[in-house]
Amino acid sequence: MRAVWSFWSAPYATHYRHAWVRPIDHLLSWVVSVQTARRHHTELVLVTDTPGRQLLAEKLGLPFTAVSIELDGLRGEDPDWWMLGKLVGYSLQTAPFVHIDSDVFLWNALPVHVATAPVFAQNPEQHLAGRDYRPGDIAQAMRDTGGQLPPEWEWGSSRGPILQAENCGVLGGQDAGFLRHYAQSAIELLLRPGNRAAWRRLPEKQQYNFVVEQFFLSACIGYHGGRPDSPYHGVRAAHLFPSWTEAFDPNHAARIGYTHLMAAKRHRVTGRRLEARVRRDWPDFYRRYERWQDAIGPGTGRAI
Repeated sequence: MRAVWSFWSAPYATHYRHAWVRPIDHLLSWVVSVQTARRHHTELVLVTDTPGRQLLAEKLGLPFTAVSIELDGLRGEDPDWWMLGKLVGYSLQTAPFVHIDSDVFLWNALPVHVATAPVFAQNPEQHLAGRDYRPGDIAQAMRDTGGQLPPEWEWGSSRGPILQAENCGVLGGQDAGFLRHYAQSAIELLLRPGNRAAWRRLPEKQQYNFVVEQFFLSACIGYHGGRPDSPYHGVRAAHLFPSWTEAFDPNHAARIGYTHLMAAKRHRVTGRRLEARVRRDWPDFYRRYERWQDAIGPGTGRAI
């Protein structure tokens, strides 16, 4: 099973670089993410754009076995849709894969029941409609402007006030065809010309990223899994953790051998621990970063 990462430089530059205390912490996290996954996967794929290739593959020298700059095709798209690069990464896969967020570390191999499942994700989530997840806002904007929602979306929204979602800290599975269908449908939802007017009615797109990526994935699994006429009939999802609570219980996560930094990226102690880990376990990467910083000058604070 190949390991896949994605990096779209535009939303990093405009938004989520600020999720890290220091730019170096972002790069150190990439080192730990790739190097831990490398213990269990021999095929390491980066889906990025030209600046991302220059940053991660050339300057930092991470040992990807293949690098795609397919995300150059997103030039001009709204970087508030930060998960769009992930969706493109999913859509390109034609064989079993695991997509790993750059703040996720696989200290152990994926459990067999997860790695052999048609689809797997970090953990299932449940959300009260209209609170954290608001697919109704999107549906209303589409109705008002003549936009189009996929049938899976309509099905998922009709299931009651508790919405199902899949946490995509890791996402993958054996059924690459289904995952391609899901990702391509989500990309079309975002980029279809007839939907542009609806998205303009929702200027604060940050909050809808998880709806499009994680709620829609769960809706696709439920919709197709139960339809005998679907080519993906019987598709199901396995999970590393049975719930959000277990996923973010440090003791439970340690037993699985899995770390997802999430909000911990904003803590200075996280950066110090990343720095110590890379210095100790992968000193060549730390020295490479130091030489690079010396070349561009102290105090620049920029990682891209």
